[in-house]
Amino acid sequence: MENVDHLDTIVLNDTDTDRETDGDENVEKNIPEYRCEICRKTFSSEDEVVTHKEIHRKEKPFHCEICGKYFASNCYLISHRRIHTGEKPFRCEICGKSFTQNSNLLVHKKIHSGEKAFHCESCGKSFAQNGHLVNHIRSHTGEKAFHCEICGKSFSQNGHRVKHIRRHTGEKPFSCDICGKSFSDNSSVVVHKRSHTGEKPFHCKICEKSFVSHGSLTKHNIIHSGKKQFHCEICGKSFNQNSHLVSHKRSHTGEKSFHCDICGKSFAQNSRLVIHTRSHTGEKPFHCEICGKSFCDHSSLVVHKRNHTGEKPYCCDTCGKSFVSNSILTKHKMVHTGEKRFPCEICGRPFINNPSLLNHKRIHTGEKAFHCKICGRSFTQNSHLAIHTRSHTGEKPFHCETCGKSFSDKSCLVIHKRSHTGEKPFHCEICQKSFVSNSSLTKHKQIHAREKLSL
Repeated sequence: MENVDHLDTIVLNDTDTDRETDGDENVEKNIPEYRCEICRKTFSSEDEVVTHKEIHRKEKPFHCEICGKYFASNCYLISHRRIHTGEKPFRCEICGKSFTQNSNLLVHKKIHSGEKAFHCESCGKSFAQNGHLVNHIRSHTGEKAFHCEICGKSFSQNGHRVKHIRRHTGEKPFSCDICGKSFSDNSSVVVHKRSHTGEKPFHCKICEKSFVSHGSLTKHNIIHSGKKQFHCEICGKSFNQNSHLVSHKRSHTGEKSFHCDICGKSFAQNSRLVIHTRSHTGEKPFHCEICGKSFCDHSSLVVHKRNHTGEKPYCCDTCGKSFVSNSILTKHKMVHTGEKRFPCEICGRPFINNPSLLNHKRIHTGEKAFHCKICGRSFTQNSHLAIHTRSHTGEKPFHCETCGKSFSDKSCLVIHKRSHTGEKPFHCEICQKSFVSNSSLTKHKQIHAREKLSL
């Protein structure tokens, strides 16, 4: 066979032979090998060398018309297109899961067999794929060989770099076929779709809680371990996730790099910006399946559901009182410490948190930013508007488990319960008389004020 000089490819057919034996007769057949002159790798055909050499030349002539990505060979482009079309022709006969590429199916099957043939020499951890091992080794070496040409940030994996670049470009080539929402990477689409289907395939072995992604399960498992390996070098506070540490550090620097395009408000975390944007759009994508109430963020829905279940997982270690959320517990603890770190610069009155201070300031400014859509009445606080709206709807969602009486706001229920328990936590420092509510105490104090004026 002739050398293919125009390919600059070395053809070997003198020394490499293969012998087939048929009875007593030896038949020698010359089988040529085609070698790449750059890396010396050998191939069985001229076409394979041509395809291979595109890697060295970094030529990627095959172009995806949907997302613009380029590939060195047409077969890679065909596989890539399945990401956009959703086609998954390779199916696991054990669990029924489907894949866009046969190689991915082969790797997946190792989950069923438990085979992890690639081992880390540093820590002994095993992996089903060599690529995963290579990426893992960089966690030991600290190597970040992939750099963003826009901001210079470095990454240990090229896939992470590609996702990061889309944050600069705003590109979101992957869309949910159910609701149309777009994402910068395909894995986010897969996880997002589970919010429609309700599928939570990742289960905690300790508490049996389920999650939509393996990453969420991994983060959850750290709660059980109690491990907090990420430490703030400024204040010493520790966190179980690096992302939480990064967000925390912004409380020291004051950095707020996420900005609302509508009102210009800035946030230290992108998740806070997403939730805030919904206050403009009115979007409330999280729904309570018990009462139908909707919320703009998932954490508010979780806390709300505890009103139905009665669950109060956050307990005060001073008085034993329990609460539905950690934020309410934090506010409650200030009752014991007497700490009020947020003073009003107009009248000097201190408050235990900034939202309470902001609500108070509206008394001075007269601002009533919350308006009733039914009668037009305005309020200084959104919570007051919510209670007022119930006077139109007749809704009384807070029920006394002792007598069954219902109330339009929770504070009235709390006061009412004291009629059953006999608790009177508000005391007059003049006559030592006690009352079920602070408003009753305030009215009572007016008696002493009048008596003082009459003297």
